[in-house]
Amino acid sequence: MSKQITLRPSDVVVACQLTLSHQAQFIQLSQSTGLSAGECHNAVRRLRYARIVLPDSRRLAADVLAGFLAHGVPFAFPPMLGAETIGVPTGHSAPPFAALVESPDRFVWPDPGGAVRGQSLVPLFPGAPALADMNEPLYDLLTIVDALRVGTTRIRRVAAELLAERLSVPAVR
Repeated sequence: MSKQITLRPSDVVVACQLTLSHQAQFIQLSQSTGLSAGECHNAVRRLRYARIVLPDSRRLAADVLAGFLAHGVPFAFPPMLGAETIGVPTGHSAPPFAALVESPDRFVWPDPGGAVRGQSLVPLFPGAPALADMNEPLYDLLTIVDALRVGTTRIRRVAAELLAERLSVPAVR
């Protein structure tokens, strides 16, 4: 009997990186995400099953990805919030939202090297806090995804617009 294929949180990371470099080889994906090349290969395979990556390529179906990030990720990977801690800003507390959203709530990925205090949010993968320094474009995309996971209706609308800009697709409502 076959086993049901399911997406993993790290698949979201690989999909976001593919929006930035769709021709990247697996070793390049590995270096830019902090995941192993094998994890990246398996992620692309699962993304193909989900029709987020087009068959026989690493090109994304951007409109499908936008819909999944906006409407699927918040339910498939619900936010796991914790106590206030020091860490790396995420969600609407991160740089992409600086001039767009004012909120007393701050969210961070826990990280002892972080510079911001806020409510902790478990990242989609353990290496996410390092992306702020290692791969800023990917960090920005993942913070937008987190805003879709934890934000109010208004913040999710802003996040969907930011996501649409970066994916070059119409905003998903």
